[in-house]
Amino acid sequence: MQEFEFDWHRQQRTGVAEAVLCEGKTVEQIKSILAQANQRQASLLLTRLSLAAMRECSENFTNLESHDASETAVLNNGLPALAVSDCLIVTAGSSDMKVAHEARQTLLYNGLDVPIIADCGVAGLWRLTDKLELLNAAPLIIAVAGMEGALFPVLAGLVKGVVIAVPTSNGYGVAQGGKVALGSALSACSPGVVAVNIDNGFGAACAMLKMMPVTRRSAQ
Repeated sequence: MQEFEFDWHRQQRTGVAEAVLCEGKTVEQIKSILAQANQRQASLLLTRLSLAAMRECSENFTNLESHDASETAVLNNGLPALAVSDCLIVTAGSSDMKVAHEARQTLLYNGLDVPIIADCGVAGLWRLTDKLELLNAAPLIIAVAGMEGALFPVLAGLVKGVVIAVPTSNGYGVAQGGKVALGSALSACSPGVVAVNIDNGFGAACAMLKMMPVTRRSAQ
């Protein structure tokens, strides 16, 4: 019985390329997935790949390009040319960078170069207002924040673009592993906020790709 069923036509069908969630998989299972992809000369994005598994897999697959900060890797058998985007990824603090990097690496894999603007949390509101000209030029913004998630409604109340909120699990006690930040995103009084699940940088990137007027197909 075949253990894995790949969705090799996902790119053509949905506009977002196939990816593999490595969390919960053994190293041997991940190696088997990579070997099958290599047989097809297919590229593959790996998410939630532990650093230990990343190191072990890199020994066997020389075309595996790892990105430690996001715990992602790409099996590179040919990737699309990058299109520079006016969209942005914004983080409340440096604690949110892992999730932000997961979003950025997903976008890069799909052919879209979106920069990160870090440390724009509302505890120092000037850090956000100082960048308003740049933020207002972005048609879509992935906003990544933990704690109480105040960045989402504040940002959406200042800019014209859609805010894709990514709550993170950062925060003490009552923050409840990101549930409070998720609640802030879902209950934001500022219009134009949409939300993905806690720590789901991958999902936010896929949402941006589907909402973008310029997608991988038009970039090629």
